[in-house]
Amino acid sequence: MRTVTNVVMAGLGGQGIVKGSDVLAQAVFLAGYDVKKSEVHGMSQRGGSVRSDVRFGDRVLSPMVSAGTAHFLLVLELGQVEPHRRLLAVDGVLLTSADVGSAELRSHKSLNVALLARLSRQLDVEERFWHDALRAQLKPATLAANLELFSRIRNG
Repeated sequence: MRTVTNVVMAGLGGQGIVKGSDVLAQAVFLAGYDVKKSEVHGMSQRGGSVRSDVRFGDRVLSPMVSAGTAHFLLVLELGQVEPHRRLLAVDGVLLTSADVGSAELRSHKSLNVALLARLSRQLDVEERFWHDALRAQLKPATLAANLELFSRIRNG
């Protein structure tokens, strides 16, 4: 039996938190997991805090990640680490923009995909499911660059 995995993505409005969590949710769903997702937008339209929770496993009953239970916390804006740190489990993994070298990013708009690629190294989800999710969620104009970025970081 698979246990439930809790992932929180956090940042500011316009950084692609919701889009990133959509990609994550779709990738794990395609891999055969039960998935629940929720979002907290705050003042996202004005650059305010945005958080999205994704929980997946054999059977997930609630979409919300409770304090101290996130296995992974992905933060796109460093100023959002402290407001969301309480969600991270004691042995949880924090991934931030600092974990992605600026040389790896051709555009800051791809930071969400870069952090998902880092996360994907630690999840039992085949790369093809991530690619399928990216194809389904991203605009054709940005797809090729994001697929290349994802693969380079995941396999790098």
